[in-house]
Amino acid sequence: MKRYAPYIVFALMAVLPFLGLSTYVMHILILMLMWSVIGMAWNLLGGYCGQVSFGHAAFFGVGAYTAGILYFKGGVSAWWGIPLSIPILVVEALIIGFICLRLRGPFFALATLAMGEVFRVTAENLRNFTQGTLGIMLKERTWVEKTWYYYIILGLSLFTFLVVRKVIQSRLGYYFVAIREDQDAAESLGINTTLYKTIALCLSAVLTGLAGAFYTNYMGYIDPEVVFALHDISIVTIMVVMVGGVATFWGPVVGAVIMVILAEFIRSLPRLGSAHQTLFGILLILIIIFLPNGIVGDFSKLKRIFGFGRRS
Repeated sequence: MKRYAPYIVFALMAVLPFLGLSTYVMHILILMLMWSVIGMAWNLLGGYCGQVSFGHAAFFGVGAYTAGILYFKGGVSAWWGIPLSIPILVVEALIIGFICLRLRGPFFALATLAMGEVFRVTAENLRNFTQGTLGIMLKERTWVEKTWYYYIILGLSLFTFLVVRKVIQSRLGYYFVAIREDQDAAESLGINTTLYKTIALCLSAVLTGLAGAFYTNYMGYIDPEVVFALHDISIVTIMVVMVGGVATFWGPVVGAVIMVILAEFIRSLPRLGSAHQTLFGILLILIIIFLPNGIVGDFSKLKRIFGFGRRS
Protein backbone atom coordinates (compact mmCIF):
# COMPACT_ATOMS: atom_id res chain seq x y z
CA MET A 1 0.00 0.00 0.00
CA LYS A 2 2.84 2.39 0.86
CA ARG A 3 4.25 1.85 -2.61
CA TYR A 4 1.12 3.26 -4.22
CA ALA A 5 0.51 5.99 -1.63
CA PRO A 6 2.01 8.84 -3.71
CA TYR A 7 -0.08 7.85 -6.74
CA ILE A 8 -3.24 7.78 -4.64
CA VAL A 9 -2.48 11.14 -3.02
CA PHE A 10 -1.64 12.84 -6.31
CA ALA A 11 -4.66 11.28 -8.03
CA LEU A 12 -6.90 12.76 -5.34
CA MET A 13 -5.19 16.12 -5.74
CA ALA A 14 -5.77 15.97 -9.50
CA VAL A 15 -9.51 16.00 -8.81
CA LEU A 16 -9.44 19.19 -6.70
CA PRO A 17 -9.81 21.71 -9.58
CA PHE A 18 -13.12 20.06 -10.49
CA LEU A 19 -14.54 20.96 -7.07
CA GLY A 20 -15.03 24.61 -8.03
CA LEU A 21 -12.31 25.97 -5.77
CA SER A 22 -11.78 29.72 -5.68
CA THR A 23 -8.83 31.38 -7.40
CA TYR A 24 -7.27 32.13 -4.01
CA VAL A 25 -7.46 28.50 -2.86
CA MET A 26 -5.95 27.36 -6.15
CA HIS A 27 -3.11 29.84 -5.63
CA ILE A 28 -2.45 28.41 -2.16
CA LEU A 29 -2.41 24.86 -3.51
CA ILE A 30 0.05 25.86 -6.24
CA LEU A 31 2.36 27.44 -3.65
CA MET A 32 2.15 24.32 -1.49
CA LEU A 33 3.17 22.11 -4.40
CA MET A 34 5.97 24.44 -5.47
CA TRP A 35 7.44 24.51 -1.97
CA SER A 36 7.06 20.74 -1.79
CA VAL A 37 9.30 20.45 -4.86
CA ILE A 38 11.90 22.80 -3.39
CA GLY A 39 11.75 21.06 -0.01
CA MET A 40 12.14 17.58 -1.51
CA ALA A 41 15.07 18.81 -3.60
CA TRP A 42 16.82 20.30 -0.56
CA ASN A 43 16.06 17.19 1.49
CA LEU A 44 17.94 15.05 -1.01
CA LEU A 45 21.13 17.02 -0.36
CA GLY A 46 20.69 18.27 3.20
CA GLY A 47 18.58 15.51 4.70
CA TYR A 48 19.83 12.31 3.13
CA CYS A 49 23.37 13.30 2.15
CA GLY A 50 23.95 15.52 5.19
CA GLN A 51 25.20 18.56 3.23
CA VAL A 52 23.21 21.43 4.75
CA SER A 53 22.91 24.18 2.16
CA PHE A 54 21.96 27.78 2.93
CA GLY A 55 22.27 28.78 -0.71
CA HIS A 56 19.47 27.02 -2.56
CA ALA A 57 18.16 30.39 -3.64
CA ALA A 58 21.06 30.36 -6.12
CA PHE A 59 19.53 27.37 -7.92
CA PHE A 60 15.97 28.66 -7.66
CA GLY A 61 17.04 32.04 -9.02
CA VAL A 62 19.07 30.63 -11.92
CA GLY A 63 16.12 28.47 -12.96
CA ALA A 64 13.81 31.46 -12.72
CA TYR A 65 16.13 33.72 -14.70
CA THR A 66 16.77 31.09 -17.37
CA ALA A 67 13.06 31.21 -18.16
CA GLY A 68 12.95 35.00 -17.84
CA ILE A 69 15.97 35.68 -20.06
CA LEU A 70 14.71 33.27 -22.73
CA TYR A 71 11.54 35.35 -22.89
CA PHE A 72 13.21 38.76 -22.55
CA LYS A 73 16.21 38.21 -24.84
CA GLY A 74 15.31 35.16 -26.90
CA GLY A 75 11.72 36.07 -27.62
CA VAL A 76 10.54 32.53 -26.93
CA SER A 77 8.09 31.16 -24.42
CA ALA A 78 9.35 31.19 -20.85
CA TRP A 79 8.15 27.60 -20.54
CA TRP A 80 11.25 26.58 -22.48
CA GLY A 81 13.12 27.59 -19.35
CA ILE A 82 12.04 24.37 -17.64
CA PRO A 83 13.92 21.94 -19.92
CA LEU A 84 16.67 24.34 -21.02
CA SER A 85 17.58 25.28 -17.45
CA ILE A 86 18.70 21.71 -16.68
CA PRO A 87 22.20 21.85 -18.27
CA ILE A 88 22.72 25.37 -16.90
CA LEU A 89 21.81 24.21 -13.40
CA VAL A 90 24.15 21.23 -13.65
CA VAL A 91 27.04 23.53 -14.62
CA GLU A 92 26.14 25.89 -11.77
CA ALA A 93 26.04 23.00 -9.30
CA LEU A 94 29.42 21.74 -10.52
CA ILE A 95 30.95 25.18 -10.03
CA ILE A 96 29.47 25.58 -6.55
CA GLY A 97 30.40 22.01 -5.70
CA PHE A 98 34.01 22.54 -6.79
CA ILE A 99 34.23 25.49 -4.41
CA CYS A 100 32.07 24.35 -1.48
CA LEU A 101 32.23 20.56 -1.31
CA ARG A 102 35.81 20.75 -0.11
CA LEU A 103 34.33 22.05 3.15
CA ARG A 104 32.30 20.27 5.80
CA GLY A 105 29.62 21.08 8.35
CA PRO A 106 29.06 24.76 9.16
CA PHE A 107 31.85 25.79 6.78
CA PHE A 108 29.98 24.22 3.87
CA ALA A 109 26.74 25.88 5.00
CA LEU A 110 28.39 29.32 5.17
CA ALA A 111 30.06 28.81 1.80
CA THR A 112 26.74 28.00 0.14
CA LEU A 113 25.17 31.02 1.81
CA ALA A 114 27.92 33.19 0.34
CA MET A 115 27.46 31.65 -3.12
CA GLY A 116 23.77 32.45 -3.01
CA GLU A 117 24.56 36.08 -2.33
CA VAL A 118 27.18 36.10 -5.11
CA PHE A 119 24.56 35.00 -7.62
CA ARG A 120 22.09 37.61 -6.35
CA VAL A 121 24.61 40.44 -6.72
CA THR A 122 25.64 39.13 -10.14
CA ALA A 123 22.02 39.11 -11.30
CA GLU A 124 21.58 42.69 -10.10
CA ASN A 125 24.61 43.87 -12.09
CA LEU A 126 24.08 41.98 -15.37
CA ARG A 127 21.51 44.56 -16.40
CA ASN A 128 21.73 43.82 -20.12
CA PHE A 129 20.40 40.33 -19.46
CA THR A 130 18.44 40.59 -16.22
CA GLN A 131 17.39 44.27 -16.21
CA GLY A 132 18.97 44.46 -12.76
CA THR A 133 16.70 45.43 -9.91
CA LEU A 134 13.92 46.33 -12.36
CA GLY A 135 13.38 42.64 -12.94
CA ILE A 136 11.77 40.86 -15.87
CA MET A 137 8.03 40.88 -16.48
CA LEU A 138 6.19 38.52 -18.79
CA LYS A 139 3.86 40.72 -20.81
CA GLU A 140 1.80 37.79 -22.00
CA ARG A 141 0.49 35.13 -19.65
CA THR A 142 -0.05 31.62 -21.03
CA TRP A 143 -3.29 31.09 -19.13
CA VAL A 144 -5.56 33.39 -17.17
CA GLU A 145 -7.02 30.57 -15.10
CA LYS A 146 -4.82 28.75 -12.60
CA THR A 147 -5.93 25.23 -13.45
CA TRP A 148 -3.17 24.43 -15.92
CA TYR A 149 -0.51 25.95 -13.67
CA TYR A 150 -1.81 23.68 -10.94
CA TYR A 151 -1.52 20.56 -13.07
CA ILE A 152 1.99 21.46 -14.24
CA ILE A 153 3.32 21.95 -10.72
CA LEU A 154 1.39 18.85 -9.56
CA GLY A 155 3.16 16.84 -12.26
CA LEU A 156 6.51 18.36 -11.30
CA SER A 157 5.95 17.54 -7.63
CA LEU A 158 5.05 13.93 -8.45
CA PHE A 159 8.13 13.67 -10.68
CA THR A 160 10.32 15.08 -7.89
CA PHE A 161 8.87 12.72 -5.29
CA LEU A 162 9.46 9.68 -7.50
CA VAL A 163 12.99 10.76 -8.39
CA VAL A 164 13.92 11.30 -4.75
CA ARG A 165 12.38 7.99 -3.68
CA LYS A 166 14.07 6.10 -6.52
CA VAL A 167 17.45 7.62 -5.70
CA ILE A 168 17.23 7.02 -1.96
CA GLN A 169 16.09 3.42 -2.37
CA SER A 170 18.96 2.70 -4.76
CA ARG A 171 22.64 2.08 -4.04
CA LEU A 172 23.18 5.80 -4.59
CA GLY A 173 20.93 6.53 -1.63
CA TYR A 174 22.91 4.19 0.60
CA TYR A 175 26.06 6.07 -0.33
CA PHE A 176 24.37 9.38 0.51
CA VAL A 177 23.32 8.14 3.95
CA ALA A 178 26.77 6.68 4.59
CA ILE A 179 28.34 10.06 3.84
CA ARG A 180 25.86 11.78 6.15
CA GLU A 181 26.51 9.40 9.03
CA ASP A 182 30.31 9.37 8.84
CA GLN A 183 32.17 10.74 5.84
CA ASP A 184 35.56 9.47 7.01
CA ALA A 185 34.21 5.95 7.52
CA ALA A 186 32.55 6.08 4.09
CA GLU A 187 35.86 7.04 2.50
CA SER A 188 37.64 4.22 4.33
CA LEU A 189 35.15 1.80 2.75
CA GLY A 190 36.10 3.01 -0.70
CA ILE A 191 33.16 5.37 -1.34
CA ASN A 192 34.13 8.33 -3.49
CA THR A 193 32.49 10.91 -1.24
CA THR A 194 33.31 13.89 -3.45
CA LEU A 195 31.67 12.23 -6.45
CA TYR A 196 28.49 11.27 -4.62
CA LYS A 197 28.16 14.61 -2.86
CA THR A 198 28.47 16.26 -6.28
CA ILE A 199 25.75 14.00 -7.67
CA ALA A 200 23.47 14.89 -4.76
CA LEU A 201 24.17 18.58 -5.28
CA CYS A 202 23.45 18.37 -9.03
CA LEU A 203 20.17 16.51 -8.53
CA SER A 204 19.08 18.93 -5.82
CA ALA A 205 20.05 21.94 -7.94
CA VAL A 206 18.16 20.75 -11.02
CA LEU A 207 14.94 20.01 -9.13
CA THR A 208 15.10 23.35 -7.30
CA GLY A 209 15.80 25.21 -10.55
CA LEU A 210 12.83 23.59 -12.27
CA ALA A 211 10.63 25.03 -9.52
CA GLY A 212 12.26 28.41 -10.16
CA ALA A 213 11.49 28.22 -13.89
CA PHE A 214 7.89 27.37 -13.06
CA TYR A 215 7.76 30.33 -10.67
CA THR A 216 8.66 32.73 -13.49
CA ASN A 217 5.87 31.42 -15.70
CA TYR A 218 3.34 31.39 -12.89
CA MET A 219 4.05 34.73 -11.22
CA GLY A 220 4.92 36.57 -14.44
CA TYR A 221 7.57 38.72 -12.76
CA ILE A 222 10.98 38.12 -11.19
CA ASP A 223 13.76 40.25 -9.74
CA PRO A 224 16.97 39.34 -7.89
CA GLU A 225 15.65 40.36 -4.48
CA VAL A 226 12.78 37.89 -4.85
CA VAL A 227 14.21 34.78 -6.50
CA PHE A 228 17.68 34.96 -4.91
CA ALA A 229 16.36 35.95 -1.48
CA LEU A 230 18.23 34.41 1.45
CA HIS A 231 15.33 34.63 3.91
CA ASP A 232 12.36 34.03 1.62
CA ILE A 233 13.90 31.18 -0.39
CA SER A 234 16.94 29.55 1.25
CA ILE A 235 15.88 29.84 4.90
CA VAL A 236 12.22 29.05 4.26
CA THR A 237 13.28 25.95 2.31
CA ILE A 238 15.19 24.66 5.32
CA MET A 239 12.24 25.44 7.59
CA VAL A 240 9.86 23.54 5.31
CA VAL A 241 12.00 20.41 5.62
CA MET A 242 12.68 20.77 9.35
CA VAL A 243 9.02 21.31 10.19
CA GLY A 244 7.90 18.36 8.08
CA GLY A 245 10.76 16.00 8.84
CA VAL A 246 14.36 15.82 7.66
CA ALA A 247 15.33 12.69 5.67
CA THR A 248 11.72 11.54 5.27
CA PHE A 249 9.85 11.16 1.98
CA TRP A 250 6.69 12.97 3.05
CA GLY A 251 8.30 15.48 5.41
CA PRO A 252 8.86 18.26 2.85
CA VAL A 253 5.30 17.86 1.56
CA VAL A 254 3.81 18.13 5.05
CA GLY A 255 6.16 21.00 5.89
CA ALA A 256 5.19 22.89 2.74
CA VAL A 257 1.49 22.57 3.53
CA ILE A 258 1.97 23.83 7.09
CA MET A 259 4.34 26.66 6.19
CA VAL A 260 2.20 28.02 3.34
CA ILE A 261 -1.00 27.92 5.39
CA LEU A 262 0.76 29.50 8.36
CA ALA A 263 2.31 32.21 6.19
CA GLU A 264 -1.04 33.14 4.67
CA PHE A 265 -2.72 33.12 8.07
CA ILE A 266 -0.08 35.36 9.63
CA ARG A 267 -0.15 37.79 6.70
CA SER A 268 -3.91 38.10 7.11
CA LEU A 269 -3.49 39.38 10.66
CA PRO A 270 -3.34 43.19 10.60
CA ARG A 271 -0.71 43.67 13.31
CA LEU A 272 1.37 40.52 12.88
CA GLY A 273 1.56 40.32 9.10
CA SER A 274 4.89 42.14 8.88
CA ALA A 275 6.41 39.94 11.59
CA HIS A 276 5.89 36.62 9.82
CA GLN A 277 9.62 35.86 9.66
CA THR A 278 9.92 36.30 13.43
CA LEU A 279 6.97 33.99 14.02
CA PHE A 280 8.47 31.45 11.64
CA GLY A 281 11.65 31.56 13.71
CA ILE A 282 9.70 30.92 16.91
CA LEU A 283 7.93 27.99 15.23
CA LEU A 284 11.25 26.52 14.15
CA ILE A 285 12.65 26.77 17.69
CA LEU A 286 9.58 25.00 19.09
CA ILE A 287 9.87 22.26 16.45
CA ILE A 288 13.55 21.72 17.24
CA ILE A 289 12.84 21.49 20.99
CA PHE A 290 9.72 19.32 20.98
CA LEU A 291 9.85 17.56 17.58
CA PRO A 292 13.52 17.42 16.58
CA ASN A 293 12.74 14.94 13.79
CA GLY A 294 9.86 17.01 12.41
CA ILE A 295 6.17 16.19 12.24
CA VAL A 296 6.58 13.11 10.06
CA GLY A 297 9.70 11.89 11.84
CA ASP A 298 8.10 12.26 15.28
CA PHE A 299 4.57 11.32 14.25
CA SER A 300 4.46 8.47 16.78
CA LYS A 301 5.35 10.97 19.51
CA LEU A 302 2.52 13.24 18.35
CA LYS A 303 0.07 10.33 18.51
CA ARG A 304 1.11 9.62 22.10
CA ILE A 305 0.82 13.30 23.04
CA PHE A 306 -2.72 13.59 21.67
CA GLY A 307 -3.77 10.15 22.85
CA PHE A 308 -4.33 8.58 19.43
CA GLY A 309 -2.01 5.70 20.23
CA ARG A 310 -3.86 4.60 23.39
CA ARG A 311 -5.71 1.36 23.45
CA SER A 312 -9.16 1.21 24.93
